[in-house]
Amino acid sequence: MKVIQLVSGDFEDLELWCPVMRLREEGITVDMVAEKKGEYTGKYGVHCEATLTFDEVDPKDYDGVLVPGGWAPDKLRRFPKVLEIVKSMNDEGKLIGEICHAGWVLISADVLKGRKVTSTPGIKDDMKNAGATWLDEAVVVDRNIISARRPPDIPQYNKALVDFLKGRG
Repeated sequence: MKVIQLVSGDFEDLELWCPVMRLREEGITVDMVAEKKGEYTGKYGVHCEATLTFDEVDPKDYDGVLVPGGWAPDKLRRFPKVLEIVKSMNDEGKLIGEICHAGWVLISADVLKGRKVTSTPGIKDDMKNAGATWLDEAVVVDRNIISARRPPDIPQYNKALVDFLKGRG
């Protein structure tokens, strides 16, 4: 199994790294994918090395995509290729994991109409205005979209991601 972890500067450190480490523990390959190859820094100084670019990945070769929180989603949603990746994953029913502010990317990809999701409360109105039903729950699973609010929800989020990918969700 292979998953794309989208990367841009100012990602929320725990929201990017905890799911990556958990999926890797399960033997799932997680590729760090960004606008350009190289090092990116999270909001709190943790680094991440992107080894592939958005243009180098084909969503058909992956089982899912993870979108980190922090301020990275506001940057990521400006890339047409990122939106194409998210739309493709949604169309194929593949995993889309999003936490905190990551919902901004799903909003821009126009994949939230009629879906149940959660996020940081700060973008609740944005999610609702995109056609989603917003729930104040640690994790919400709506078919292939798995969403979480913030770092304290990471244990439940990680479990839901693994369960989905291992066919237990």
